[in-house]
Amino acid sequence: MTFDKSLLRTVLFAVGVVALVIGIYQTIFYNDLTRNYWIFMVSMGCWIPLLYWRQQERLEAKIAEQKAKLAQQARAKTPAKSTKKRR
Repeated sequence: MTFDKSLLRTVLFAVGVVALVIGIYQTIFYNDLTRNYWIFMVSMGCWIPLLYWRQQERLEAKIAEQKAKLAQQARAKTPAKSTKKRR
């Protein structure tokens, strides 16, 4: 069985959203933010890895784009060989 990273992302996102909604509801219901602070921290603890992974993916995509651009420039600089015979 292989590990599915997209499933982990979905679960972390869902738990983070649910914890945030519960935290907001409890804060409004009890009118006390300090009592429900831990719920908000659970939510942030779920979102921090998601934000980190997205940042790493953007960085990898940018590096791959720059490599492709450099390769294309290198190909453009090399002159095409002529089919004409030299005298």
